Amino acid sequence: MGHTLVIVESPTKARTIRGFLPKDFRVEASMGHVRDLPNNASEIPAAHKGEKWANLGVNTASNFEPLYVVPKDKKKVVKELKDALKGADQLLLATDEDREGESISWHLLQLLQPKVPVKRMVFHEITKAAIGRALDDTRELDMELVHAQETRRILDRLVGYTLSPLLWKKVAWGLSAGRVQSVAVRLLVQRERARRAFHSGSYWDLKAQLEQAGGRFEAKLSHLKGERIAGGSDFDETTGALKAGSRVRLLAEDEARSLQAAVQSGAWSVAQVEAKPSVRKPVAPFTTSTLQQEANRKLRLSARETMRAAQGLYERGFITYMRTDSVHLSDQAIQAARSCVAAKYGDTYLSPAVRQFSTKARNAQEAHEAIRPAGESFREPGDTRLEGRDLALYELIWKRTVASQMAEARLTMLAVDLEVEGGSLGTARFRASGKRIDFPGFFRAYVEGSDDPDAALEGQEVLLPALAVGDAPACQGVEALGHQTQPPARYSEAALVKMLEKEGIGRPSTYASIIGTIVDRGYATLLNNSLTPSFTAFAVTALLEEHFPDLVDTSFTARMEQSLDEISHGQVAWLPYLESFYRGEKGLETQVQQREGDIDPGVSRTVSLEGLPCVVRIGRFGAYLETKRVADDGTEELLKATLPLEITPADLDADKAELLLRQKAEGPESLGEDPETGEQVYLLFGQYGPYVQRGQVSEAVPKPKRASLPKGQKPEELSLADALGLLRLPRTLGDHPEGGRVEAGLGRFGPYVVHHKGKGEKDYRSLKAEDDVLMVPLSRALELLAMPKRGRGGRTALKQLGLPEGSDEPVQLFDGPYGLYVKQGKVNASLPEGTTADTITLEQAIELLAAKAATGKTSRGKASPGTTATGKRAASAKTAKTKAAAAAKSQQAAAKKPPTTTKTGRLRASAVRVIKAAES
Repeated sequence: MGHTLVIVESPTKARTIRGFLPKDFRVEASMGHVRDLPNNASEIPAAHKGEKWANLGVNTASNFEPLYVVPKDKKKVVKELKDALKGADQLLLATDEDREGESISWHLLQLLQPKVPVKRMVFHEITKAAIGRALDDTRELDMELVHAQETRRILDRLVGYTLSPLLWKKVAWGLSAGRVQSVAVRLLVQRERARRAFHSGSYWDLKAQLEQAGGRFEAKLSHLKGERIAGGSDFDETTGALKAGSRVRLLAEDEARSLQAAVQSGAWSVAQVEAKPSVRKPVAPFTTSTLQQEANRKLRLSARETMRAAQGLYERGFITYMRTDSVHLSDQAIQAARSCVAAKYGDTYLSPAVRQFSTKARNAQEAHEAIRPAGESFREPGDTRLEGRDLALYELIWKRTVASQMAEARLTMLAVDLEVEGGSLGTARFRASGKRIDFPGFFRAYVEGSDDPDAALEGQEVLLPALAVGDAPACQGVEALGHQTQPPARYSEAALVKMLEKEGIGRPSTYASIIGTIVDRGYATLLNNSLTPSFTAFAVTALLEEHFPDLVDTSFTARMEQSLDEISHGQVAWLPYLESFYRGEKGLETQVQQREGDIDPGVSRTVSLEGLPCVVRIGRFGAYLETKRVADDGTEELLKATLPLEITPADLDADKAELLLRQKAEGPESLGEDPETGEQVYLLFGQYGPYVQRGQVSEAVPKPKRASLPKGQKPEELSLADALGLLRLPRTLGDHPEGGRVEAGLGRFGPYVVHHKGKGEKDYRSLKAEDDVLMVPLSRALELLAMPKRGRGGRTALKQLGLPEGSDEPVQLFDGPYGLYVKQGKVNASLPEGTTADTITLEQAIELLAAKAATGKTSRGKASPGTTATGKRAASAKTAKTKAAAAAKSQQAAAKKPPTTTKTGRLRASAVRVIKAAES
């Protein structure tokens, strides 16, 4: 008697689905894609090594035939799947229900070549009922979806592998271009350009504190002598002056002060009272895009972190499939949501009728349901036994889904106009605005942008005392307030995702990887939830805008997306589309060949910014300033100064540039003398920001003592005492009660305290924002060291497995969204099925980590070199390998540096790895 083999993508999904299938069903995981275009030169089959198109992985001369290979780390998986297929009497391909899942199923079918019946099994939630329905309603593979995914894959490869080598030659090695990535980078650059072009405007207004019948309220100046008072929206961002044709009164500071004195003692009267009823309707349930946006706003999760957590929730049966453009809810989901409303809030909070939503996003696909809690009844967040990020995300999804079936919120918007004489300036009119919530409705469960609906309700309600025309409230005080208009805000992840979706660029399921690639490649930094483009991003965008404008044009890219969607629906043939895009007079291949000779590397590596006494150039090690100056001997020479990473394109002005250039020309600024050594202490600016240095570089002292300034420390406020304190780090705080000394220091990741336990074992904790590394006492250090050590994503280690011999980093056990894993340094390795937290040993963990390091994968699952132009990522991956190898001597050879090849050989061997991240 044979069995039925079911193949899914991940072990977590396999474990969940196994509990809902008959006993004669066997479930195996493909571990994602089992076949893909070549990722590096070593993966190209010998039969194709000499072909010109082999590195591209697509035979453009033969109907764009893709060259698919099984990656080295997937050969074992494929063999295990083939073995599992032996003896099976049926194969069910149960990968995800989108294009990507359909593609994985097709590749499995091509590799396994089963001799038994094959069916496609699809479901959008992993519950017993959903799996039962999927078993009863299997289908054939959807080849239109497969062709659509394959066309996207080929198109992305063509764009990335054709443009990226051009960027290496003309701008900097290690850069990448991508069909969606480059457009997203341009959006960031355009916003930064707007910030550079911005000129601030200043204006004044008044704010009064008034009282009526014991109730206090606030009113703001709105009109003077019948003219509206100018506000921030009345200014032209490019000039800092009022917009042409504006009919407003711009109040100067002296006028504001005079008016303040006049109205302070004037007689106030209510001129008009308005009360307008208003209704707020709940927003639609989550799509992939809106989930990423709201999780970023409320939970401060990146798009990548959101999708990682959502994937885990789906695979463990908590939510429906998380890659969807649809806001539709099934009848089952609507009933579950309405039951939750009735049970938790009462029938009065139910919407009178069932509420459905329609998708407004461009190129939306209605094939899926919205993201919602899984099942015929929704588990309340407190009953799930979830923790941390997983619980927060599930609760967000639960609240949004339940709120969609709740009653509308009813409000009354209040507006009161008051008049008072302003002396010689004329009659002043003030306005007090209020809002009363008459019935909270869905606000009880969900308020956009807030993670606490009850607190949000209080914050939303602005009550005014009972006021009628003719009333004379008493003035308790008046403030004159000066304002400066602010430049356009940089994109947050949420704002960028919203813009990409609005413009119809890319698919929401790819936004997380696109934003991750932009940051990983050094095109932008993510600080305080804002994406700031780099000078390299400016250079690359300028090159593409001038020579390949269509590829960074939002409308052109949106039309490409539309065509790809039409291919998935069978409305457009995929081969003619690829032919027209890549070949012919206007094709990408011809454009690159024709324009490559016209692009001057010196020009393309230069970023010209208005108002600077110099130019910015992109070099091998990052951006730097360059200008010409007259040397002491009267000859003209070039002066170059490294640009610190913390200086952004919008913030670089003439003063900053001149300071860096002057310091380079005249030498560093001395803060004073170190009384212990007699050496001067200098403040310098390097690529990674400001730092202090004791003494000068010389042959005798090639590397003088240096220390970076802590985050938040302003160079202009640094004293000699502070500098000396930094140079004397680490400092000993005292002895630990359990033995060993405790120190405070400043490292690569900021200030820290460390407990030296002996025999090379160290226990680190980062200092909090309120702690000063120069002042932190032993008692505070002991308090921090007593706290559980948290892993990536805020997770606490389940277990400390120990310190391997010859290593200074412990091996820890964690429970992540995809199950149990061990971690040492930057290397993570999943536990094999059957191994539990109780049975895993240090020796087994060392073997798992060494094997993972040997495959070249870090905890992010990537080992492509050249993450930035300086190759930082390659160094990071190499470091991770080396650490794991030290823990397992038998694996040391796997971490050794590969043999050196010629420059051409290196280019060919690593080309596909460098561009890999651009294929989005």
